[in-house]
Amino acid sequence: MTLKAVADELGVSHTNILHHFGTAGELQSELMSAMVRDLADALMGAVAHLRSDTSAPRALIDVVFDAFEEGGAGRLGAWIVLSGNVDYLGPVRDAVAELVRALEEKFAHEKGDPHLGVTSAVLFIALMAFGDSMIGEPLKQMLDREPSTARKVTGFLLPKFFV
Repeated sequence: MTLKAVADELGVSHTNILHHFGTAGELQSELMSAMVRDLADALMGAVAHLRSDTSAPRALIDVVFDAFEEGGAGRLGAWIVLSGNVDYLGPVRDAVAELVRALEEKFAHEKGDPHLGVTSAVLFIALMAFGDSMIGEPLKQMLDREPSTARKVTGFLLPKFFV
């Protein structure tokens, strides 16, 4: 993808893109930053929901899966890790830490070590959402499963982290 192709797709001049971003790398960097902020915002929305709603665990699953699928966080995450640009994950790291705190509040009454259960649950949800966003569609077709199968499996297994 060239800056000229981006400009043509947006209906602006190549010069305009150069003025605002300078290089393709700077455009990619800005796009990556915006997507990371969107993912962090989605996670913070899930935190607010967790603190106010009893059906929030399933809503949390949907928020994370939606961010990875529709928001492109799955592909972005793969690109960030493969390119070694993990510094971009700072806002996501902060949002994940807040999510862990909110979940610990929600499940403080559960048996065992709430921190271990919560961090394991967050890891599980994120890995399921990431995997579903990257290969879920063709895999579900191969297995003749419905589109929401990964979300349902995640919701079914989530309580197992707190026994």
